[in-house]
Amino acid sequence: MDKENWLEFCLALGPTFADTPFAKMEKGPATIVVKHLKNKKSFVYISERDGELVLAVKGLPSVNEELRESFVSIRPAWHMNKIH
Repeated sequence: MDKENWLEFCLALGPTFADTPFAKMEKGPATIVVKHLKNKKSFVYISERDGELVLAVKGLPSVNEELRESFVSIRPAWHMNKIH
């Protein structure tokens, strides 16, 4: 899936909205942050780095650990809490 498809998927999960809070600081395409509408907490960051699509998704620590053990392409998010 491409960036637009991921964004569409995330926005369809419930009352959510997309924001680009880092746009003025970024040199390339802006990182899209998808947040819950009610509490404004983010749950996914969609960006591009070196031509690759990068998603940073918050999840349960136990599930995240299992996913990282099963899939080599899943890594702790850069500049994020390494547990969630």
